[in-house]
Amino acid sequence: MVFFLGALLLAVLLGYLAQSTGLCMVRGIKEWLGGNPMFMLAILLSGVWAWVAASTAIFMGGSLPFKVYEANGWFALGGLLFGLGTAFNQGCGVSTLSKLSRGHLQMLATLAGWIIGWCALANAELDTAATELPAPSTLTYVALASLSVAITVWALLGDRLRKGLWLGMMGIGLLASFLFLYEPGWTPSGLLHDLSAAALHGESTRWPLLPRYYLLLALLGGMILAAWRIKQFEFRFPRWNVWLIHLLAGILMGLGAALAMGGNDSQLLLALPAFSPSGFVTVIAMLIGIALGVNLYDRLRLDEGKCA
Repeated sequence: MVFFLGALLLAVLLGYLAQSTGLCMVRGIKEWLGGNPMFMLAILLSGVWAWVAASTAIFMGGSLPFKVYEANGWFALGGLLFGLGTAFNQGCGVSTLSKLSRGHLQMLATLAGWIIGWCALANAELDTAATELPAPSTLTYVALASLSVAITVWALLGDRLRKGLWLGMMGIGLLASFLFLYEPGWTPSGLLHDLSAAALHGESTRWPLLPRYYLLLALLGGMILAAWRIKQFEFRFPRWNVWLIHLLAGILMGLGAALAMGGNDSQLLLALPAFSPSGFVTVIAMLIGIALGVNLYDRLRLDEGKCA
């Protein structure tokens, strides 16, 4: 019970930080295209403190569920599709929940589309098997530790904006990595994956256990608290065409996450910190997909509000 309550607290803090920092890869790409790559770089390096949780897990006789695979074309295609869907959704996996917690009800269509996309790929019976690689070595942890300390010192020597951005993003990664120790499948994409598998196979034993739903509610609770504090909570009831756009965007995100073995949350927090080849390919493809999607989104004039 103590560990469960601790996990709930971590989820609340994580949600609060994600909402407060405005974690969103679409926003990151837009700022990068506008000449300021700092926000996107902070997102990409948010998992550098994962070595602390990984070392703790080893000390306790366990391990973090790192995703380390050889790269192949499926990961690239999955990242590209996920990026395109993210751009049309105007929010990645985490920021979908952030917006939902601010009252943007169209994000419910995104979540529904995600499940549809994941189930559709499962029915296609494609051979997307990937070769698993060895878990991160001591050298990987040393590299992560050196990088995390260097970035932290650099952030602390900067102005208030730099401190807030980098410490906030790395704080998200640190909290998330410890949450993985309690529940490897706590991420939104992980829960959606298992919900899709359960719905597809119709087996009651495959449905996620209650603690995972509680963790999601705790994450949303932290986001709602932050949205209320910064006065960004507002119910939005969009037109039917907006719901359709988000449904289609969610389908693309679901297809992409299934092909890449995880959405952006898993890639940023489990694949990149482990220096996984598949993770690097997937994230690069995601960034390309988001950039292409943002351009197309603006050309079609589908804008319904900025990603904050």
